[in-house]
Order: sequence, then structure tokens, then C-alpha cells
Amino acid sequence: MAQDASAADPAAQQNVPPDESEIVVQGFRASLNSALNQKREETAAVDSIVAEDIGKFPDSNLAESMQRVPGVALSRGDGGEGRNISVRGLGAQFTRVRINGMEGTAQTGSSDIYGAGNSGRSFDFSVFPTEIFSSLAVRKTTSADVEEGSLGATVDLNAPKPMNFDKDFVFSATARGVYNTISKKVDPRASLIVSKKLNDSWGVLASVAYQKRHVREVGYSAVDVLSANANGLDTDGNGPIPILPYCTPVGGFVQNGVTYVSPTTATANNGVNIGANAANCSAGNPRTSTQAAYATVFNLRRADAAAIPGSGAFLPRLPRYVNSEQDTKRIGGTLTIQFTPDDDTDISFDMLYSRYDVERRDNYIAAMSFGRLVNELGQATVSVRDIEFDENGSLVYGLFDGVNVRSEGLVDHFISDFKQGNLNFRHRFNDTLEITGLFGINQSVWWGPKRFQTFMDAIHTDGFSIDFRDGGATPKIGFGFDVSNPANFLYGPRANAAAPVTGGFSFQGKPSKAQTDNGTFELNTLWNVDQGLKFKVGGQYRESDFNSYNLAPYTADLAIRPLPAGTSLASITRQISGLDNLWGNGAPASWAAIDPDKWDALFDLDAVRYCDVDCGGSRARVREEVKSVYAMATFNTEGLFPLTLRGDVGVRYVRTDMLASGYVPITAASSPTGTRRVYTQVNRGYTDWLPSANVVWEINRDLFLRLAAAKVMSRPDLPSLTPTSSITATTQSGTINNPFLDPIRADTFDAALEWYFKPGSLLSVAYFKKNIKTFVQRITSRIQFSELGLPAELLAGTPSTPADFFNVSQPFNTPGGPLEGVEVNAQVQLDFLPGFLGNFGVLANYTHVTSTINYCLTSVNGACTVGTTADLIGLSKNTASGTLFYEDSKFSIRGTASYRDRYIRGIPGPAGSDIQGNSPNVFVDASASYAITDNIKAILEVQNLTDERNNLYIDSTRRDTLFQTRIGRTFNFGVNFQF
Repeated sequence: MAQDASAADPAAQQNVPPDESEIVVQGFRASLNSALNQKREETAAVDSIVAEDIGKFPDSNLAESMQRVPGVALSRGDGGEGRNISVRGLGAQFTRVRINGMEGTAQTGSSDIYGAGNSGRSFDFSVFPTEIFSSLAVRKTTSADVEEGSLGATVDLNAPKPMNFDKDFVFSATARGVYNTISKKVDPRASLIVSKKLNDSWGVLASVAYQKRHVREVGYSAVDVLSANANGLDTDGNGPIPILPYCTPVGGFVQNGVTYVSPTTATANNGVNIGANAANCSAGNPRTSTQAAYATVFNLRRADAAAIPGSGAFLPRLPRYVNSEQDTKRIGGTLTIQFTPDDDTDISFDMLYSRYDVERRDNYIAAMSFGRLVNELGQATVSVRDIEFDENGSLVYGLFDGVNVRSEGLVDHFISDFKQGNLNFRHRFNDTLEITGLFGINQSVWWGPKRFQTFMDAIHTDGFSIDFRDGGATPKIGFGFDVSNPANFLYGPRANAAAPVTGGFSFQGKPSKAQTDNGTFELNTLWNVDQGLKFKVGGQYRESDFNSYNLAPYTADLAIRPLPAGTSLASITRQISGLDNLWGNGAPASWAAIDPDKWDALFDLDAVRYCDVDCGGSRARVREEVKSVYAMATFNTEGLFPLTLRGDVGVRYVRTDMLASGYVPITAASSPTGTRRVYTQVNRGYTDWLPSANVVWEINRDLFLRLAAAKVMSRPDLPSLTPTSSITATTQSGTINNPFLDPIRADTFDAALEWYFKPGSLLSVAYFKKNIKTFVQRITSRIQFSELGLPAELLAGTPSTPADFFNVSQPFNTPGGPLEGVEVNAQVQLDFLPGFLGNFGVLANYTHVTSTINYCLTSVNGACTVGTTADLIGLSKNTASGTLFYEDSKFSIRGTASYRDRYIRGIPGPAGSDIQGNSPNVFVDASASYAITDNIKAILEVQNLTDERNNLYIDSTRRDTLFQTRIGRTFNFGVNFQF
């Protein structure tokens, strides 16, 4: 049965299952009605979003569309674009995504502050253009016939199929220009979809979408916020109380009648000659600290570190202005061949491809000294002239001399490729027996061909200031000299072993590659036993093969070379400008930065040699083989009993077998990279029985009560399962992964009351609870080396022995905790209002979630010694979204505001700080379209109307700003042609 949603009576469609209908929606209102009909017919808790027209999703980003779904919170990445989602307080790692019925992974890179890159199970929606999909569904409760792996939700993305259109031939093309108020450039975006029914049995559909964007962000970053003592204590004074790692005033600092001088001699306590004497903090760097300012820092102490001077004084580690620019290309396409010889048979072959190609160029102008030790002319050579803190120990104002200032540039090129091919089939033999199946393969590749830094330094600058006194979240930074003049900076190798770095380059783990290959085969049998009763049994085989590698550059090729004779910094630099207008808050009008292209041409980056695992590179693999079978009964008592109940009850059995392998680095002087690798491999398996039930009580035709309960599980993130490690024997510390992690398991319960009080309208309230039985946390624990399972060769040539205890950071299974919440949702068509007011409609939802997770902060041999309780990482207690729309036969306009409450990004924070968090934010978007003719439509969309900025912070009490940038408003304007 075909449905033109713009003309059909929604009430007449209420009892038509969505997978048995041809649905062609036209307009935003029709897409809402179609999604609501699908929600009504489901037995599980499922919210859908349907394309409002051919090739036209309601939003320019898939993740941004899902903000309108109750319980869904959006996480934004670079440029403010929606990247991934959390559902009912559970982050992206707990959400599984299926594309055309097959589970897929999609990874991409990002700036360091947003996690640098995702090589795990989290799904990055930004990899795909929206135009290649026709619908998405967020499944919040599970059934036995849905594969396991999700604690939060299963998201289904579906591409259009040719036989689902009510026309034999469909052609739709859209061309847009995209303008952003920060980048100030117009970028192209275009899409095309062509569908043709060759006859009554065969159809072909092809789609393609392309977008090119220049993204710019400007703002402030602290990198970290540390207490004043964090970079070590200088004990040259040899007194009962150690001295701060700042340069003391002339004459020293008196405490308890004892005069302390730091540093006191020409040689600091680590043996580096810094030229300190009674008048100078280091060579050519006079002591200018004042007694009052030094005492202010000295006397601030945390309660847990009362004996340590400065432990209660918190300053930005690397205060800096940020300019980030990205050149992005996103292309995607689908090809579907569908065969439907009769009403009982449907066979389709679907292919999908997407590529996201990004070159990111970041530039910073930063103070380095607050994050450096004495051997890099760090805090010990900085004089404190004036300083002020608030009652919590957060810096309000500081004036410093002897500060090293760096102009740094980062170039990061990464490419995300996704490919999938799958065969779906359904055949009904008779009225009682039907089979369905799927066979598919997909591949996700995140490839980083290069990532490198260039930098130049200005040494011992005076008059550097950080000023929060205007009460804002970000400071005004004064550098004390002209940062736009390249002659004020230095570039080149160390003058000698005791001298600091003054400029150069570094590599950061590139080239690198993370690739996940998935294969799925499933077969399902449906047996219609009697009216209202069906049995469904099936099995599924899945294989996921994750491989990652990093090449290691030759040590000799990493040596910083001086500028060739006749080459000045001015000839290889450029100006970073515009921050004073775009960001304000004291940002310089411009600063000098090394031009990466000119630098590359001068030093030939491509000449750097690299090694694989044979001489220092790294490889890791996690191969999962999952076999599952299920049995499920579905029932519907309509017409059989006065009480109408429908639903499903079943159980799924899952066997997971895993192979994890990797290479452990060992120092090897003969290697061109200084290391070699030792192979290690782990095999393990585990089983799960996962019962589930969904029941819908149709109290009357319009009022439904939904109940659901299930056991669910989610597997640990892939990189955490690789048996790889990094051990520093001299400091007896290291980082180790854990292939023996158990899945994260939970018991869930859901209840919802839904009132479909008129066609196209809904009021609902839902309660949900998840008892998370185990969680995965990375914990620093003191463990005997012999218990780590690592080769003793790692200790060769060091004083350490296998009997020694090491401080090791490692992921462990820890106790979880409860999570519960309430969702309220409204979709109201205002067609009861008179005249044009009847064309308005409202969407609104609100979700409140609470959780109590037991976090382990430190442990010994895996046993927790210090713990705390807090919200689940990534959980916002309150999220809300509201949309007001108007639509008539020609014109459509809507505005959406989405609110996300603060949430924890990491726990614990650095010493003295309990968390890393994200501040609340509200993003407002708008969209409008006008049908010029029956075939031509004009489109205008605006993202971030209010110019909202996202703010990251440190510590739940102080809330010191960690990162904040401005992304500006983005305008999409275009035209759609449809025939």
C-alpha cells in the first residue's frame, strides 16, 4: 500500500506496520507523522526520524537530528559539528549502530581536547553525509532478535530502496552553499538521488553526496590546570619545608626564620647548568619575584597536601590562544538493486561508501614555563611579580617574568573510509512460515598519514600576564613583547646538552592506521502458530577484526637541524590573524607562526624514514568471533480477549571468542629507533544468556502502557583489550592494557505511558532503570613486575628486578552502580487552532537521569585502596529539546533549541582536582524551505543561531576553564530539484 504522507489520513495508517508499506513523506510534518506511526506499532521502545523528502534529512548532520529524540544527548567535535551521541546517560561506547541491518563501526580523528581520535567501538556520525540515508531509529529497549552489545541504545541507519517509492522514476538533486561567520568562506555541498523501477520486479537506486568545508575555531586553552607544586619541588634550601618550583626573590624567601633561595647555585639539583646566582634565576634572567606575590603562592595549601607550599594554588599549565582550521571533504554514496517478484519475496543488494578527509592545522601562542620542569627552564626560572587567587585557589590575575613563550603549529591529516556490501532477503513460503536473512561485510579505516608539530620559542620574556578579573571563563593573556615579529623568536637545536629547546619539530605517532573488518551472517525463521501468536528463532555469526599500527621514525631523522645559512625565520613564517576580532578578550591582532608548507619544503618531511614492528613500530589486533542463537515468541491478544496485550519474550545465547595480540617495546641500542618489539598473544572466551521481554498494554485505542525488562551487555573498548604496554623501568612506571576485561553487564527495566490523543500527536512519560553490575576504569595500581605477565627483558640494563613493584595504569573491571531516569515527550499538531495558526506544531522533550558509579582512584595489585562515587562519565543529569514549526503547502519553517547539562569527561582530574567536566550548553538551529514550483524548492538552514560556545573545565568546585572556542554561525542556502 502506497502512502503519500502529505495527503493520507494519518489515522488510517495507525495499524500498518512500517516495513510492509511504501512510505513517501513530503515535508517535516509528514516525516513526524510517519515516525510516530512507526513508534506506535513497535513493541519495544523505538523512536524514529524519517527523511522529510527524497534525499533530505531534517538536519545537516545525523547526530544533530537525534537531539530531538527523548533521552539523546549530542557530543560535538571540531567546528561544533555533531560527532556522537549518548542515550539515557550512557555514552557513545555503549551505543551500537547498524547500517542497513548490519552492525558497523565508524572512526575518525579530532583535536586532542576532544579525544584526538576514536579507534574503538564508538560511532562517529560525522563520517557520513546525511543525504544517503532515508531514516534512522533509536531502539532503547532490546528484544531477543536484536544482537547484543548495547547498554544505551541500538541505532538503525537505513538507505532508501527503489521499490519503496510509489513512482517508477525518481530524480532529486540538491545544491547548497555553506557559509560560516568565523571561517568567512562559502563552501559547496551537493547531493543526487536517482531511482528507477525497471519493471514490476526489479529496481535500481543510486545516490551520491559531496561536501567541502573550511572550518575555523578560535579561542583559549589551558591544556591542564595544575597546582603550583605540580612540576616538582626544589629542595636546594635544605630546610624543613620544601620550596616552591618558582624563582625566589632577591635575598631569598624567609619561612620560620630560615631563608630559602631557589635555585641557589649555578647547577640545579638535576645537574643541568642554568646559570642561577644571587641575582639571576638563570643565565640572563634576573630575579624579580616580590616577597608578597611569592608568599601568596607559598601559603596556599590543599587540605590533603598541607605540608606542601603552593599545593592549593591552581594555574593554567599552558595558557594559550588557539586558532584551529580544517579543510574537510566528505563524500558518500549508495547503490541498491532490489528484486521483488511477488508480495512474498524481497531480495536486495545494498552497497554503501563514505569518505571523510580532513587536514587540520592548529596554531597556538602559549606560555610554556608553567608546564615545564627546571631542565627546560620551567617554573624554577619564572619570577612572580604580582598574583591573586580566589577563595577556591583559582588564579584571578598573575604577572610574571622569565617566561618562555612558544608559537606552535600542528598539522594533522586523517582520512576515514567506510565500505559496506550486504544482501538482505525475505521469503514467505505460506501463511505460517517465513524466513529472513542477511549476509554482509563492511570495513572502517581510519588512516593518519601525517601528524607533526613545528615550534619556535622566545626565552625569558618579561611582563607576561594572565587576567581573569573581568569575571569571564577565559583570561586575557599579555605576552609582554611583539609576538607578530618572527625576529623575537628562536629556532634550532639545543646549544648544548644543558640548554633548553628553542624551536624545532616533533612527530606524534604517525603514520598510523586503525582498521576494523566486520562480517555478519544471520538467518531467522518466523512461524505463525495461530492468530496473535508467532515464534521466531534464528542464529547469527559475526566476526570483527580490529587491527592498528604505528610506524616509528628513525631516531637520526628526528634531530632538529638549524636553519640553513641565509634563511631567516621571517622567510618560513606566516601571520595568524583575526583573533582579536573573532575572539577578543585580549587576543593579539596577529602572531608569527612557522608555515608548515614552507618548513616542509625546507627540511623535506617525506625524507623521514620509518620502521615497522621489526625495529620500533607497533601493531595490535583484537579479533572477536561471536556466535549467537535466540528464541522468541511474539503475541497479540487483540480480538481474542477483552484485554489487548502485545509484545515479545525471548532469550539470546551469545558465545564470544577473542584473540588479542600486540607488541611490547624493549630498548635496543642497535635499532634505528632505539627500540624493538616482542610479540604477545592472548586467547579467551565467555558466554552470556540474555533474556528480554517487551509488553504493550493497549488500555484503549489511544492509550498505551509499555513495559520492558532485559539483561544486556556491552564489550570493552577495543584498544583497551590489546595486550600492549609501555614500561619505563628507570622510574618503575608504565601503562598496560588488559585483554582479560569482562564485558559491562546490566539489568534493565523500562515503563512508559503513551497517549496518542489525536492523529500526529503524542504525550508520553517513561521511567527507566539500569543496574550496571560492572564497569571498566583505568586505574593506577602498585603491582609487582612479575605479576604483569611481561618479559623480563624489559628490565635489562636497569636497576629494576621482577620482584620490584611498579606504578602501572591499567584498565580493570570495577563495581558499577545504578542508573535511573525519567523522560517526558510531547508532539502536538496545533491544527485545532483557527486559520494559519493550525499549521503550527510543537515538539518538546525532557530527560532527567541520575547515577551512582563507584570509581576506584588508586589500588594495589588490582584491589581498590582509594575510591569515590560520582555520576557516570558522559552523563548529563538534564537534557531537553524543543522545536516550534510551521508548515503549509508552500512554506515550512522550524526552530530547535537543545540543552545539555554539565557532565564529567574524565575522573579523576590532576592532583587536587576531582574531575574534568563539560559545562552546560544550549544550541539553537533553524530551517526553512519554500516550494517555488512543484519541482523546485528553496532551502535555508542556520546552525548555532546564538553563537554558543562549548566550555570544558577542571574540578567540580573551582571549574577552572580548560578549553573554550568560538565556532560561529553556519548558514546553508540552496535549492532542490525533484522530478
